Amino acid sequence: MATRVARVADSASSLIGIVGRGCVSKIRWASSSSEDSPKPNKKITDRLSGVIDAVNDRKLPPELRGQRNAVRSETDITNIVEQRIWHSMEEGQFENLPGKGKPLDLNTNPHADPAEDTLYRILSRNKCAPEWVELNKEIRYDIAGWRLALQRASAHRENGNNSKWIESSEALKLQLRSINNKVFKYNLIVPFGRQMFGLKWEKELDRLNEKKVDS
Repeated sequence: MATRVARVADSASSLIGIVGRGCVSKIRWASSSSEDSPKPNKKITDRLSGVIDAVNDRKLPPELRGQRNAVRSETDITNIVEQRIWHSMEEGQFENLPGKGKPLDLNTNPHADPAEDTLYRILSRNKCAPEWVELNKEIRYDIAGWRLALQRASAHRENGNNSKWIESSEALKLQLRSINNKVFKYNLIVPFGRQMFGLKWEKELDRLNEKKVDS
């Protein structure tokens, strides 16, 4: 037994001599660090993912709860809503509603923020419009005038007066930047879903050429 232990010790010492003591120390450090490194608790992560799935599932209509993987787009949810409306209509739930046959009360908007609704009513009483409505009118007026000026300037290019065309196009590009700045401001203050696109020089030239071809 003692002889066998001595042989194992000799083989270990010879192995250290071949590999090098630095490598052995690195192996020991790596093994100890891997043992000491914290491992994520699978139970906690599973519980958190379960809570998140439950919250997202509650946002769906009852008909789709527990079937989140089957929901491919908003169309699936829209179809459920339309089905509910049709079923309600067939069951007569839209008949004999309160206020039937009476004019609608448009003084308040139940879907708007109360503070904004109050502000809009004050503006309406004073025959004023919100800033984004007035800005929308101004932008559309500027765009109409700008396109008319572009149409007139393009006549110089068709007549071979390139110098006049270049001069006019530079002025039109400056006006285009001014209009796009108004569009940018408008998109910041307008309610969601009413944003508009700015003008692009190349697209406006293509639009003008298509208009000439059609005419």
